Amino acid sequence: MTTETIHYECKTVAELASMPPEYRAAVEKIVVSHAVNELAGAQAFDEPAIALAPTPYAKYLTCRVAMEEYHHHVRFRQLAEEMGVDPARMETRSRKPLSIFGFPLRTWEEFCVIKLLADYAEILQVEDLLQCSFHPLRNLGRVTMPEEKFHAQFGRDFCGELCRTEDGRARVQAAIDAYYPQLPAFFGSSRSKNNEAFRRFELKRRTNDEMRADFVARAQRLVEGELGLKLPAVSLTYEHAA
Repeated sequence: MTTETIHYECKTVAELASMPPEYRAAVEKIVVSHAVNELAGAQAFDEPAIALAPTPYAKYLTCRVAMEEYHHHVRFRQLAEEMGVDPARMETRSRKPLSIFGFPLRTWEEFCVIKLLADYAEILQVEDLLQCSFHPLRNLGRVTMPEEKFHAQFGRDFCGELCRTEDGRARVQAAIDAYYPQLPAFFGSSRSKNNEAFRRFELKRRTNDEMRADFVARAQRLVEGELGLKLPAVSLTYEHAA
């Protein structure tokens, strides 16, 4: 999908008011989406996982993850409010979160796989923000990226630890089989009009399918190359938004 880009550069929230309405609307969609989904993930997975963590050290690290995920929501919410967005739009009851947050978390192994894979997917999303034409969003991406990398490393470390036993390997594989097939939808529709607008205004650089394919390739290197487990087959195209 080829999209002609428009070379805007918006350095401050104050400058955003003078940008074309289509640009402002696209920025709002990205910021609100991040605010809503960071909150949804923290509520669905990170906070409940504290009770599932098997040791005091694991609970401590899980508390840190939960704290940082809630802080991600706070950061994006604050930016949205500076932009004049109604705070009610950042609540999960006002906007349906991504479908991946509907997964019924039941076990520690499932949480570790979610950190291993879903937070890896989030890293790809943040990568595109690092060159965003709206500089406040670019700056948020730079602040958020080290924490997202920590969350993904958390998943890698604990999954690696679990895989030291046959029973642990089986539990991690079962969690991957249950959760991974939902993740390609995280990147959105192959024919997304929103993504087309984001790329036209250089808010994002890649198509949803390009990001999806990149994620699947990285996930294969991680799960199959490093952990010696298997990934279920998934489609690299998706026709409906997650």
